[in-house]
Amino acid sequence: MLKYTLKRFFGTIPTLFVIITLSFFLLHAAPGGPFDMERAMPPQIKANILKMYHLNEPVWKQYFLYLGNILHGNFGPSYVYRGTTVNDLIKQGFPVDLIVGGFALLGALLIGIPIGIIAALRQNSPWDYGPMAAAMLGLSIPNFVAAPLLILAFAVALRLLPAGGWAGGSPLFVILPAVSLGLPLIAYVARMMRGSMVEVLNSPFIRTARAKGLPEHTVILRHALRPALLPMVSFLGPAVVGVITGSIVIEEIFGLPGIGRFFVNGALNRDYTLVMGVTILYGMLILTFNFIADVLYGFLDPRTRHQ
Repeated sequence: MLKYTLKRFFGTIPTLFVIITLSFFLLHAAPGGPFDMERAMPPQIKANILKMYHLNEPVWKQYFLYLGNILHGNFGPSYVYRGTTVNDLIKQGFPVDLIVGGFALLGALLIGIPIGIIAALRQNSPWDYGPMAAAMLGLSIPNFVAAPLLILAFAVALRLLPAGGWAGGSPLFVILPAVSLGLPLIAYVARMMRGSMVEVLNSPFIRTARAKGLPEHTVILRHALRPALLPMVSFLGPAVVGVITGSIVIEEIFGLPGIGRFFVNGALNRDYTLVMGVTILYGMLILTFNFIADVLYGFLDPRTRHQ
């Protein structure tokens, strides 16, 4: 298991290097620059600004300077948010997305997995049709529709929860954004768990376990649940990143100070360091959670690590 884990870990390093390299050169190949939209300024002043940020250097030299800063954990200064570093912006916005996305994911797992298991155990019954129909409804309604409906119901009509804001991460301000972000994920998890469990329950080793007279709860928990979770582990790798990094739509609707707003403003204003910093962060998260998913996959299915 250790050899398998180390192999997966060291395999992520070249991928991260490719992400950084491609993102850097593609971003610098785009027309325009971070100071092209500024008011007309004297050429000498603009030249001094470009020199201060090393933007007057050749692109290849900027690339190696940036790599050196990355190795020291420094994403550089922001060109749009003056006097602020990209590290500061990430520290400010990422915890918001982490809290909202974390609760959305936790709720999706706690609700979606039991629903999928129950639907699989009660195939072609109301316990199957009802939850799967609700899951299809959850997949059909986008976030920008579900979020205002939740605000109208729980903030305007019932006045149980605030309609927006952050208030330092107060639980009442987290509930509606987390639910809005987690509803589609609940539907995905429930449907995937149901399909996986149905397939496992029809496997020969499950029929053998039942033929031996084992109790049904033992068959489900000890023999069927572990292989049924394998597709879920593969799905949750990128899904975790997608939920934690949040959605710019959710941030705008609820007025959250998340990192998505910084990323969009940086892309529109050619803020190279900000876009690169957020891209690298997203890439690291994707690689990290895919690595965790690979390790869990090897733990749940020993055949994987032996191959």
